[in-house]
Amino acid sequence: MNYADYVGKSERREAVVRAEAIERLAATLQCPVPADGALPPLWHWMLFQDWKTPPELGKDGHPVRGGFLPPVDLPRRVWGGSRIVFHAKLYAGDTATRVSTVGSVEERAGSTGRLVLVTIKHSISAVSGLVISEEQDLVYCEAIKSQSPCKREAPAPSPAPAPAEATTLIVVPDSTLLFRFSALTGNAHRIHYDERYARQEEGYAGIVVHGPLQAILLSNLAARLSDGRRLAGFRHRGHQPLIAGEPLQMEGWREGAAVKLRIRDRDGRICTSAEATFDHVPPGSKEGSP
Repeated sequence: MNYADYVGKSERREAVVRAEAIERLAATLQCPVPADGALPPLWHWMLFQDWKTPPELGKDGHPVRGGFLPPVDLPRRVWGGSRIVFHAKLYAGDTATRVSTVGSVEERAGSTGRLVLVTIKHSISAVSGLVISEEQDLVYCEAIKSQSPCKREAPAPSPAPAPAEATTLIVVPDSTLLFRFSALTGNAHRIHYDERYARQEEGYAGIVVHGPLQAILLSNLAARLSDGRRLAGFRHRGHQPLIAGEPLQMEGWREGAAVKLRIRDRDGRICTSAEATFDHVPPGSKEGSP
């Protein structure tokens, strides 16, 4: 298979921002509904869902390979991370258009075997123009070597401690949170709700917390440290799987003009790292005013 043939391939989708969806995700995350009807940062991941009939789904719950994305011949797929720029806001009632383009396809040799990294570029627009630019990394991996569930890895060396002034929060993501997030984002990947499959087929130590969910939790923490400024850019990267039902520790601190963020599991390993940047509109000013 010549994956390079897929570079430059694109698709276009439309979606309406629904007030009910904003309310439901706000309830799921236990955060307030925006009074102005704006879609909070990263919540655009609820849009542009691709619902297939059961015969059109693969064993993992994702749509069968092929079509827009290259039909990579590796069984496991994870969302490796994203780099996002927020140009403007989307609001309830807006019709959004997303143009997605395969930016690159790269084969690599990883510690667990062969990998294929697919980078997708998304441009999301509304009647006002471009609102979000995003690069998203999908990582395809080899199957586990045996049918027995993998054991929990030994704790990695402790990362550098967060600064003393860092804000720290403890959250326990349970199966209800994961179920509701999967439903709201149209994500049928079985590692997020089928423990037998997650353990025996993909080798995880239990049900896995979504990478996008972790990113949204970190963006909410970043908002607490923003001094009321609008989020202008956000990047996140997954490092280790995070298992549901176990406490996670979120940490965030200011570093220059940015906010550094990370999630650590109960063993202290970094599961997701992120960085948020903000515009320079001072609190109380209207967006776009001089």
